[in-house]
Amino acid sequence: MALFDLPLDELRSYRSASTEPEDFDSFWAKTLQETREHELDARFEPVETHLKTVKVFDVTFAGFGGHPVKGWLTLPAWANAPLPAVVEFLGYGGGRGLPHTHLLWAAAGFAHFVMDTRGQGSAWGGGGDTADPVGGAPAYPGFMTRGIDAPENYYYRRVYTDAVRAVEAARSHPLTDAARTAVVGASQGGGISIAVGGLVPDLAAVAPDVPFLCDFPRATTITDRDPYREIGNYLKTHRGRTERVLRTLSYFDAVHFASRGRAPALFSVALEDVTCPPSTVFAAFNNWADDNKTIEVYDFNDHEGGGPFQEAAKLRWLPRHL
Repeated sequence: MALFDLPLDELRSYRSASTEPEDFDSFWAKTLQETREHELDARFEPVETHLKTVKVFDVTFAGFGGHPVKGWLTLPAWANAPLPAVVEFLGYGGGRGLPHTHLLWAAAGFAHFVMDTRGQGSAWGGGGDTADPVGGAPAYPGFMTRGIDAPENYYYRRVYTDAVRAVEAARSHPLTDAARTAVVGASQGGGISIAVGGLVPDLAAVAPDVPFLCDFPRATTITDRDPYREIGNYLKTHRGRTERVLRTLSYFDAVHFASRGRAPALFSVALEDVTCPPSTVFAAFNNWADDNKTIEVYDFNDHEGGGPFQEAAKLRWLPRHL
């Protein structure tokens, strides 16, 4: 795909037209307050992986509504004192998979917590283990329109809340340093990490790669690739609901969470990315509140973004903040 979005100099100053709801902060404060009425109940069960350089724990904690959410905590085998922690959120359709597929951050000397995404884990990778027990109104296949009739019902209300609780669960383990916690993720995981960056005020660093869930008004009209296209296909059938749908999505737009981000941030974007168009990524990056932010630009890449080159960039960048 050739360059299709705004020129790079315009991307660097682009601002989203997404309208922030007046009750955005109170909506999220109430959501998290209600969730915290349930005990976190984070449990860490040792797992035999036959790996010699790491030790792995099968994690269960209470997410949105007290629902059980799974994860992996991977530590260097030599860990005997609290380590800086990297909490990772996953791409669309994937699940936590198997422990041996998550070794990078422990190999670099960090505690690594991977959150399973509720209801997902059947599209790629090694599968997921977390159900989403909440039903909803009729939706287009996928996750983007589940509960899109109202912010209170929307699927990502549950996912973002799970993600905040994942940070709390990671910090509850005695071998993690709560004061040195970063969140990372690519695509959907990148969008979730931006949301968590806006909801958890004391993170040490945030690193979203080619993030999804940004600038819904533009994303839903500039690309016809899934998952954003799920929203268009829903509206193709449910004619006349565009304003209502965009209102719901405004509570989950990473652009608005970015304006509350108070940690140093390392973003990445790919200029031929049709899944998460570069203008939508820059919309979140340009709105990130902390001045200590940078963005890696990959000129000729699609949604794979920087791949291993971006991993190397994060390996250089994160230790400076953790």
